[in-house]
Amino acid sequence: MRPLALAAVLLLALLAGCASPEGLKDEGRARQVTAPLDLWPRNSPAPLRENENPAALKPLPELPRIPSGDMGHADPLAVLDADFAASGAAPPAPGSVRRPELHDLTDDGKPDLIAVVDVDRRTSELRVYTVRKTVVTRILALRGVLAGVELAAGHLAIREPTKDPRYVSVTDYVWDGNSMGLWDLTLDLARKPKPTSSGATPAQGPP
Repeated sequence: MRPLALAAVLLLALLAGCASPEGLKDEGRARQVTAPLDLWPRNSPAPLRENENPAALKPLPELPRIPSGDMGHADPLAVLDADFAASGAAPPAPGSVRRPELHDLTDDGKPDLIAVVDVDRRTSELRVYTVRKTVVTRILALRGVLAGVELAAGHLAIREPTKDPRYVSVTDYVWDGNSMGLWDLTLDLARKPKPTSSGATPAQGPP
């Protein structure tokens, strides 16, 4: 068979494989593709102020110094009390503070403190602390509805509900050498709450 004839046969075979069993159909007129229309292009929001930046560093020099650089040597409740007081807020009730977690997020081989305060049955405050030059320093502060908090390979992923109950937004933070920088924003499937041993769904937040 000649090369041109062989190519024609192969092309017909490919077209036949892609066509539906009922043959080709006219799907109608294709929608015209246009560039997005930018509404109010001259308006843009002001940049975040320092106290609005969740990753702004906030030293807490009133706390005891930690020469070892290990946040495991700090009292988590005292750290939270000092942080809230520094911003003019009342200290959190001890019963509203979840069990503190110690994990190395700054990649210096020493654990950092991850704390969550449940403001009410829906809203929580998440705060992360490290030691910089012996001073306890807050490196992340977020207020929101926590559908989950995950840690993997130094990345801290915050899961929050969306208006669509099937999905959650996932905000991924990672230490960039100077701060907990925003790494990625994605959507993920929402997970069903894990039942307790009695089969009841655990309540969110403090009673």
